[in-house]
Amino acid sequence: MRTLPAGHPSLALGFASPPGTLVVLGRAGGVLVPPAARGPVTFGRNTAEVTVPLGEDDRRVSRCHGVLERLAGRWWVRATGKVPLRLPRSRLLFAGAAPVPLPPGYLPVYARGSGDREHVLEVRIADGTPTPTPAGRLRPDERLVLAMVARGFLRREERPRPVPVPLAARRLSALDPEGGWTAEVVAAVLDSVRFRFRPGSADDDLVAALVSAAVLVPPDLALLSPALPPVGAAEWMPSTWGS
Repeated sequence: MRTLPAGHPSLALGFASPPGTLVVLGRAGGVLVPPAARGPVTFGRNTAEVTVPLGEDDRRVSRCHGVLERLAGRWWVRATGKVPLRLPRSRLLFAGAAPVPLPPGYLPVYARGSGDREHVLEVRIADGTPTPTPAGRLRPDERLVLAMVARGFLRREERPRPVPVPLAARRLSALDPEGGWTAEVVAAVLDSVRFRFRPGSADDDLVAALVSAAVLVPPDLALLSPALPPVGAAEWMPSTWGS
């Protein structure tokens, strides 16, 4: 296995590697597993024992929270922690349940932490898709606002809806009391992003397009944690419209 450093760009932006390569990335770094290798790849809080740390500073995450293993020629994810893993479309995977096969391409896997924290393990199985070409940037304040408004979309919920502006302003004020987050400020940030990326669009269309194009990526959920911002958030700014 080849290791990836902390702060590596989100796998939602693509990863140039031979088809069949497994790439796994958490906040503290990750690994690249060649197509011929079998693994397993473990993830969880115990940095000394797992392959990829996840939620290493959060006691609600189990020491070994899950396993990626190769069976019958494909990769599967299995839950081993006390708190279930959440897959896209709000599917919960509990310890002891049958493993779930991983599709080619990009898949975020979520572990709910203490308080309102959300830990994201990014998984990508290379399928020959070209690496996206950078085409857009968000300022740090824009990324924070959009992460809040697009929270359900970043969590890959079954039927996500944008967080309404007044509620987003209240939540941002609780997260950052000195930030001056009024509804007017939040609306102005959204309008600035809308003007540059998708003029005239409604909030749900705007955030769906930003997530689809990896302008916003699931690890941006860490911006909403009162504990720590995501490592390397600035490096995630380059993104693409369509890949």
